[in-house]
Amino acid sequence: MLNAKDILETIKMIQEEHLDVRTITMGISLLDCCDGNIDEVCRKVYDKITYRAEKLVSTGESIEKELGIPIVNKRISITPAAIVLAGCKNKDAVKLALTLERAATTCGVNFLGGFSALVQKGFSAGDRELIEAIPDALAVTDHICASVNVGSTKAGINMDAVELMGRIVRQAAEKTADRGCIGPAKLVVLCNAPEDNPFMAGAFHGVGEPDCVINAGVSGPGVVRAALAKAGPDKDLGEIADIIKKTAFKITRMGQLVAQEASHRLGVPFGIVDLSLAPTPAVGDSVAYILEEIGLSQCGSHGTTAALAMLNDAVKKGGVMASSHVGGLSGAFIPVTEDAGMIAAARSGCLTIEKLEAMTSVCSVGLDMINIPGDTPAEVISAIIADEAVIGMVNAKTTAVRVIPAIGKKVGEELNFGGLLGEGPVMPLNGASPAVFIHRGGRIPAPMQSLKN
Repeated sequence: MLNAKDILETIKMIQEEHLDVRTITMGISLLDCCDGNIDEVCRKVYDKITYRAEKLVSTGESIEKELGIPIVNKRISITPAAIVLAGCKNKDAVKLALTLERAATTCGVNFLGGFSALVQKGFSAGDRELIEAIPDALAVTDHICASVNVGSTKAGINMDAVELMGRIVRQAAEKTADRGCIGPAKLVVLCNAPEDNPFMAGAFHGVGEPDCVINAGVSGPGVVRAALAKAGPDKDLGEIADIIKKTAFKITRMGQLVAQEASHRLGVPFGIVDLSLAPTPAVGDSVAYILEEIGLSQCGSHGTTAALAMLNDAVKKGGVMASSHVGGLSGAFIPVTEDAGMIAAARSGCLTIEKLEAMTSVCSVGLDMINIPGDTPAEVISAIIADEAVIGMVNAKTTAVRVIPAIGKKVGEELNFGGLLGEGPVMPLNGASPAVFIHRGGRIPAPMQSLKN
């Protein structure tokens, strides 16, 4: 039952507190597009994506107008492209990336994810070719996002892939240095990557998914912060957690309504709602500001990890009461350049990469959208990836690394991507070399908790 109070409250959330559906993402299987000829693969891929997603953007826009709920992004995720390339005699991954770019442009979406490889236990046909092509692919496209899964709780961590990805991240920055190093901002390295994630850059359409599906990602850091501000300073932490749960329930309900409506109108199954709190650079739409509303003087201070853990847990508890189909990442994102409060904390020096790493053990993802010095060696980037992957592997959760080597810039200088990707300072790193460790290669074995069968 809807009443006037609920309707007015939702309108206020949308107009004043940055409530929105961050994305509706159509997942499309390309398994039936495999072929021995790359030109034939590209033809099939373009035809299927443009057929399936032809009305995705217009449907999202019509739902926005009718319900009055902003849907910020309309996106596509596809079967990991390395799988699609596996049977090709000529595995021209850049040609496939250009085809995906053409399809994304035709459909009018803002991002297409799935230029991806899953190599947690080793490289199979197509994986190396795709990974080696990532820097060039991101340099010649605007809408394509890439991801590589290098570890899992079941498989351990593929350190050969970790070593390779340090070099790939650096090359992606170098090849897009004339565009603010935008390449690695569209590239994420994951451990325990979910198959139904609607958020970029890690979105891909898993092989266990339907042929076509609609997933939604909701957002509302500003709504949660406003609810805590109204509660005042006298509530204890148990009461604060209850307020967050109730707010997350309302946000998720709205997301499920939009996702189910899009599913119905497009004639494809409804998949999941990802109930992550995804911030933007807009003032007020910040996960860091929620933590500060809970009682921290600034994000990054001692107590930040504890506050974030409570926030993440409360968001999930409230969200799962609102929807039977919760998936993706679900929790709280901490992308530095995309969060106004994180940007301010990084600029002041209160938020360091070591503190961010601790926070990633209790949040949805990992070290996300962090600008690092332009002269950072590939081995250091690989070591950052290894540290995050281990946190994910041991804790049986998704972790990720999306760092941007700011070519030609030093600590304290700024890098600006514009739009949702935001801006932020170049953050300092530990200067000691992990090169010998990284060059050993091999696999870090899976932990004991992998033996749960």
